[in-house]
Amino acid sequence: MKKSLLIVLGIVVVVGLWAGSVYNKLVKYSEAVPAAWSQVETVLQRRYDLIPNLVATVKGYAKHEKDLLTEVTRLRSQWGEAKNQGQQIAASNGLESALSKLMVVVEQYPQLKANENFIRLQDELAGTENRISVERMRYNETVNGYNVTVRGFPTNMVAGMFGFKKAENYFEGDKSAQQAPKVQF
Repeated sequence: MKKSLLIVLGIVVVVGLWAGSVYNKLVKYSEAVPAAWSQVETVLQRRYDLIPNLVATVKGYAKHEKDLLTEVTRLRSQWGEAKNQGQQIAASNGLESALSKLMVVVEQYPQLKANENFIRLQDELAGTENRISVERMRYNETVNGYNVTVRGFPTNMVAGMFGFKKAENYFEGDKSAQQAPKVQF
């Protein structure tokens, strides 16, 4: 009787330690997801801050591109007004598409391409776009790691007991970005 009680007690202790370890892992991942999103927001904010300077510089050269410049400004405002990650992702994807169209327009203005301020802004924007890409990748990897942990057996039992839910928002590219932008004059 004593031996079987010790065995049961030993099993309970081992299961308890395992559950505690899994819980701590889930907490670590669940905190990593918003931290990774915060990095994405930081680089998106950098892009958001660069756009008015870029638009003002292009405006001086490309007066008849008013619709495109208005669209870039509108999409920038949407990102600033977004209330959640899903809205921020949608606004960012739309803005990315509009910026790529803007860069195509810029190709039509050789004197703009030679403008020192524009070159500096374009380089900063290119660097920012690279940072966004890296942070998106890190965010998606973090969400994936968390989701695999939450949904995988046997950790899903501990996740279910403590209310850990699958993270919903992956940062996916805009479907329209698969096609090159077309600009007509």
